[in-house]
Amino acid sequence: MAALDKHWPAFLELVRRPGSTEPLFDFVAGLIGETIGSKLTTATLFDVPAGRLRRLYTQNAEAYAVGGFKPIPDNQWTATLIGRQEIYTALSLEAIAVDFADWQLIGSLGCESIANLPIVVGGQTIGAFNLLHEAGYYTPERLARVGEVMPFATMAYLAAVFGERAGR
Repeated sequence: MAALDKHWPAFLELVRRPGSTEPLFDFVAGLIGETIGSKLTTATLFDVPAGRLRRLYTQNAEAYAVGGFKPIPDNQWTATLIGRQEIYTALSLEAIAVDFADWQLIGSLGCESIANLPIVVGGQTIGAFNLLHEAGYYTPERLARVGEVMPFATMAYLAAVFGERAGR
């Protein structure tokens, strides 16, 4: 984790600020771009007991707007990401199409590879950072650095949830 240690002071300053958590998610998306790579990053928050999720953050609001709940699907994505709390990957548009109804939109954005990084707190998957890139991109070698960004990602989620509960 030492490679990203230099980012903590700036990140913690963002955590301390009142208001929107979008700058926190922008910061984490930047770290993801630096360490793993992503053409498009979004973040979703899960309400597993209610069986729903919603987008908290996006780098492309035209394609993937923030807000609005939708049902958590019953598929391999859910079993991997929420059930087993593991990174979900699909390395081709065909593989993405198995679990994602919006696979054509993903392809139209020039993306054919996906990695979803689970955010786990207290044994519960509370959300995910969702990464899109070119076909075959999210190899085990590229994902080896996920652990470096997860403390930042988890703290961003905790700040967002706390902020919502506090009425921010």
